[in-house]
Amino acid sequence: MPKESKASQALDIDNYIAIFPGNVQAILKKIRQTIRQAAPEAKEMISYRMPAFKQNGILVYFAAWENHIGLYPPISGNKTIEKCLARYRGPKGNLQFPLNEPIPYELIEKIVRLRVRQDTEKTAAQRKKRPKAE
Repeated sequence: MPKESKASQALDIDNYIAIFPGNVQAILKKIRQTIRQAAPEAKEMISYRMPAFKQNGILVYFAAWENHIGLYPPISGNKTIEKCLARYRGPKGNLQFPLNEPIPYELIEKIVRLRVRQDTEKTAAQRKKRPKAE
């Protein structure tokens, strides 16, 4: 895995992915594609030194580590998805997909679709709370 300094200097997701060995690059590219497919309106960015996708707010971050791919923030709000995530929960509820196991891309897609819905609902609720201009 790359040294922290290289990953922290990535200016965009392409730079971030390029830092890693080929096998990890392939996984990161597929995760990126999976997220794009599930959230086509989301914008790519680097935030907290990790690739992130933002619509109104941040939908998800992902990062490669020595033995796993991390997906953040912790996911809640759908009992079926939460049940599927139990085996991947790491410290603080963030997800850790081991590199020595198949990456659950379909599950990642479901997570992102859930986060898009939650983001849209949160934004709509915030708009309702704002006072109307007169």
